Amino acid sequence: MKTQLLGASSLFSSRLAYGCMRITGTWDRTKVDAETVRKGIATLEAAFEAGYTLFDHADIYGDTSCESVFGEALRKHPDWRRQITLVTKCGIRFDDEPQGTPHRWDFSRDHIVASAEESLQRLGVETIDLLLLHRPDFLADPAEIAAAFTALREAGKVREFGVSNFRPSLLSMVQSALSFPLLVNQVEVHPNRLACFEDGTLDQCLERKITPMAWSPLDRGRVASGAQADPAAPDFARQTELLAALDAAAAAHSTDRTNIVLAWLLFHPSRMIPVVGSVNPERIKSAAKADEISFDRDSWYRILRAARGEKLP
Repeated sequence: MKTQLLGASSLFSSRLAYGCMRITGTWDRTKVDAETVRKGIATLEAAFEAGYTLFDHADIYGDTSCESVFGEALRKHPDWRRQITLVTKCGIRFDDEPQGTPHRWDFSRDHIVASAEESLQRLGVETIDLLLLHRPDFLADPAEIAAAFTALREAGKVREFGVSNFRPSLLSMVQSALSFPLLVNQVEVHPNRLACFEDGTLDQCLERKITPMAWSPLDRGRVASGAQADPAAPDFARQTELLAALDAAAAAHSTDRTNIVLAWLLFHPSRMIPVVGSVNPERIKSAAKADEISFDRDSWYRILRAARGEKLP
């Protein structure tokens, strides 16, 4: 698979990232057993062998178990560490942590630093390549975030930083307090979610040389190969038109719908990196071929037109 730099940094990534959210198949870490770990490592091996070099985590994935399983994989394959870029996220806190507190987002200095240190322990590494703030904290203080990032960077615990699900104004606010650039904004973008094309998110990424990472690029499978339009949905006609447009493009490129959607995202000049989250080894391997597809403007806009469900103004 082709590679690219992340933002204005020396960190490299494959053109597709592998998302580790599902590798344990549970959000309850007490249900993770030896067989779960074995299957999780096998999934990661399939991704590595297919050419994925960026592995995307969050402290909450699998109720922390996904990072732990990845740590087991690194112990089995210590040579991986020199060949991959390791990303994780922090900032989401669930109910009852501590007991009685509500589900919330937390960008306090203490929480960011503690979360990063706990992720390091679970992953079994000395340094996280890229740490992202997961969802925008309504109480975000740029000075406090900058203090946390600077402390982690100076301690050698995190190399670089980014954000996830940030609107452009919030990213600018955080960047204003930092002496080093944010590298990534990980956002939901796919043919059923076009907001990033219109709300300034991707414009800002291009302007600041920030790499957008596209999470759920297949809309939880709704635009993947084999998916069908929902007859009960109010936008059934639009869904039908979109899937037909994707299938037509797939036929023209002798590929499948999944790879067309990924290639459609890859074509954007921001050098977007879709995050593939399948745990099926064959699908992981097949998706890696998306960066071999050559799009052109006409083909790209045919899919955008179908995704919008209406003509451009």
